[in-house]
Amino acid sequence: MKYKIFSLFALLLLTSFSSLPSKNFETKITTIKANNSLSKVESIYLNLKSNACALPSFDCFSIALEGFNKFKEKGIFKKNILTLIDFSKSSNSKRLWIIDLDSDEVLLNTYVAHGRNTGNEFADKFSNKAESFQSSLGFYATAEIYNGKHGSSLKLDGLQKGMNDNARERAVVMHGADYVSEKFIKNNKRLGRSLGCPAVPEELNDKIITLIKDKSCLFIYHPSRKDKFI
Repeated sequence: MKYKIFSLFALLLLTSFSSLPSKNFETKITTIKANNSLSKVESIYLNLKSNACALPSFDCFSIALEGFNKFKEKGIFKKNILTLIDFSKSSNSKRLWIIDLDSDEVLLNTYVAHGRNTGNEFADKFSNKAESFQSSLGFYATAEIYNGKHGSSLKLDGLQKGMNDNARERAVVMHGADYVSEKFIKNNKRLGRSLGCPAVPEELNDKIITLIKDKSCLFIYHPSRKDKFI
């Protein structure tokens, strides 16, 4: 009888210990929490209204959205418009997106040039230095409009020290250019290049400037610096 009672007690004790959370269980909880924190970004991305265009990569979008939110909290951005440029893609592809974060809609997807010394068809060299004729990566705030040699142009303020904060000094602006066109690609096997500005098609220049002016976010991405953006 004593043996049976002891055995029953031992069984109950073992059962109670086995019900305690294991390290694997804790790991799963941590993973679930991490996935839940990402789910908002994933949800926005998966529900973007693309208007039949290809979407930016998830890596590009998620970094851009995280940076947008951080700078927005500081009061730097006044509009919920996010412009993405993915310089990992061929210049022969439409690698600029303008996204309305209020409606989760892609408003425009088009071509954009990189700097003359940044690469030929593909961008692979970047600089924050004057006279480098290279593109600068990172987060920008759109600033004032002016009329320059390329017509209506939009000044940009680089928000990241050492990466793009010399944008004004370098006159890195958004403007239209005739070398940003499918005709130029057809004749030259690649898009034309700027002196470092994110130049866009002439016929879309005014529309783009109107959409993104007045302190909206512009993010220029390349995976080689993905750990430096935020």
